Parts: sequence; C-alpha cells; structure tokens
Amino acid sequence: MRKNKLLSAIALLFTTGLLAQQKQEPLLQVIDKALVNAVSQYKYMAAHLPAGVLPKTFYPTKKLETSSSSWWCSGFYSGSLLYLYEYSHDTAMLNEALRRNTLLEKEQYNKGTHDLGFMMFCSFGNANRLQPSKTYDEILLNSAKSLSTRFNPTVACIQSWNANAKWKFPVIIDNMMNLELLFWATKYSGDSSFYKLAVTHANTTIKNHFRPDYSSYHVVDYDPATGAVRMKQTAQGFADESAWARGQAWGLYGYTVMYRATKDAKYLTQANRIANFILTNPNLPADKIPYWDYNSIDIPATYRDASAAAITASALLELSGYVDAAKKANYIKNAEQIIRNLSSRVYTAAPGENGGFLLKHCTGHLPGNSEVDVPLTYADYYYIEAMMRYKAMKAKQ
Repeated sequence: MRKNKLLSAIALLFTTGLLAQQKQEPLLQVIDKALVNAVSQYKYMAAHLPAGVLPKTFYPTKKLETSSSSWWCSGFYSGSLLYLYEYSHDTAMLNEALRRNTLLEKEQYNKGTHDLGFMMFCSFGNANRLQPSKTYDEILLNSAKSLSTRFNPTVACIQSWNANAKWKFPVIIDNMMNLELLFWATKYSGDSSFYKLAVTHANTTIKNHFRPDYSSYHVVDYDPATGAVRMKQTAQGFADESAWARGQAWGLYGYTVMYRATKDAKYLTQANRIANFILTNPNLPADKIPYWDYNSIDIPATYRDASAAAITASALLELSGYVDAAKKANYIKNAEQIIRNLSSRVYTAAPGENGGFLLKHCTGHLPGNSEVDVPLTYADYYYIEAMMRYKAMKAKQ
C-alpha cells in the first residue's frame, strides 16, 4: 500500500504542477462546464442506481456501494440533485430527488443518530427551499425534535454516537454540521428551545474541542453524569493529537453557520481562527486539496481528501461575506483555487466514469481501511454547493 500511496502522490503532484502552468479559463466558465457535466453524471448514476437504496461510493472494481436511509450520508444524493435542478431546471434532477426522498421520510423519527441535519436538512431542507411545503415543514420539525432528544443538559451537548465499551458520551466535531436544522426549527416554530440547544452545544464544543492553534480534536468523550471530559481522541484521524482534515472543515463550516444564525461575534472569531489554521498550515498542498490528515507521518506519500477541500471552499465563500476586505479577498481567492482544482481532470471523473460521481480522491476512514481514495456523496454535495454559492456571489456583484 505504501508504494501505491507514493505513486498516487507523485502523480497528483506532477499533474497539478502541469495544471498550474496552463492558461486559466475564467472560473465562471469552468463552473458552468462542471455543473453541466454534473447533471449528465447524475443522470448516469440515477440510471444505474437500484430502487430502494441510496448511493454511498464507487470502487475501481466497478462496484457501486449503496446504503439504506439510516446511513448518515443518505441525504446528500437528493441534496445534490436539488442543487443541480436549481442550476439546470432539468426536471429529471427534481424527480429523482423526490423519488429518493420518499426513502428518507421515516428518518424524521430516528432518535438514534446525531446526523439528522445531514440526512434531512440537505435533502428535505433543499426541497423545501425550492418548493415550500407544509409536509416538508413537518418532516423537518419532527427531525429537529428527534435530534433534540440526544441533548444532555449536564454535558451541555448533543450526543453523537451511542455509548459503547470505549466511550460514555462521545461528541464529534462533525456534529456542528447538524445544528443548522435546529436553527431552522426555531425560525419555523417559534420555539426557542431548539436555538438554545444549538448555541449550548456550540459553546461547549468551543471550550473542549479546540487546541491553542485552533485545530480540532475529532472525539471528545464526556461523563454523562457529571459533564466532565473523560478523554479527547480520534476515530478517523491519524492520531488523537492530529488534525484530521475533514474535521477541520466541519468546524469551519459549522461555526460559519453559527455566526449566520446568531450574529454572535465569538462564532465569527472562531470561524476565522479555524480558517487561518487551515490556510496557513505548512502541510497544505499547493493546490489546496488537503492530505487526509494534516499531521500524517506519510505526507506527501499519502492520500488526499477532496471532500475536505469541497467543504472548506463552500464555507470560505460564505465566511467571506462576514469579514473585512482583506480576509474576504483571501477567502475568495482560496475558494476559487480549490474549486478550479477540483474541477480539473485530476479530481473530476471523466463522463460516464466513477459510477456517476463527480469527484475522485476522497478519504472516508483511512484507519478503518474504509472508503479510501474513492468518490463520496458528501464531497459532491459540498462541491456543487460551493459552485452554486460562487455563481450567486458573482451574480450580485
């Protein structure tokens, strides 16, 4: 595996070097081509996706891996389709999204997961944004209620994974991404308890998840009886004290949403500090597509994570709207570079390849040897979202 990683790294470095030397096409043109390609790819995926399941990833052996609706990634496929419908007005995108959303409806009552924001807000939230519906409102409100049952007032957090032999009350940085659903619920229902839960969780996470350099631990385990921190570890990163790349992106995106929802300056400060950690990291490659962990001892002969890059680009574009002119220019410049490089043949699959997924070179769970150097639904989702955000930003200028 070490030899394969080294060859992969050399190939990426060589190809990205050539890309940097090429004359650059205007980014809006790059994005439009990428979105047109995305519509075509997702039609291909829809045609090959069995009924009753959702796409998860695709392996080089030409094998599509699917999931049930209870998998944490279940909402990203229809979310991507809905963004592509918004872009293209192609009803094939809308109809496929609505078909697959019917599989997700029952998850509104799922109290066994913290991922209902990912699952339900990326899917039904986007559907409701484009085609407002009382049915969608109720599904989303029930989802927020289910998520709220995982909050422990003693810990002052929403529990991520269920207790096991190792952890009593594990909270992962990813959970910051599920708070947006709670803010929506307060706005819709007028019930401020959802808002208070989200703010409390975010405040506890600031206190316990971040190191002095504003990198984040992946897992913080609490004692549910006292609220005390038991341990700070990782599940998907290189080491307990390392900076798992996607975790840093989740934190950046999550605190940007926190500022949008509350206008509390401490969340903006936190988002800026996380952005600074990412963008000034000495192990961030020149093309701004990070290695799977910023502290992996195998750098540069290790895997990239295009999903972390896509999440970061989308977050930076939103964050650029809340900061001073110098930060704004820096965040937009970095997001532009990420989008441009993700849209190259280094990271974007050729039409009809990759099982219909857009991005290559994502890393899901390297320590578990799961989803390594493959496409992932959430990578596509945040890549499409970043491109849509960029187009919207430029349209306002």
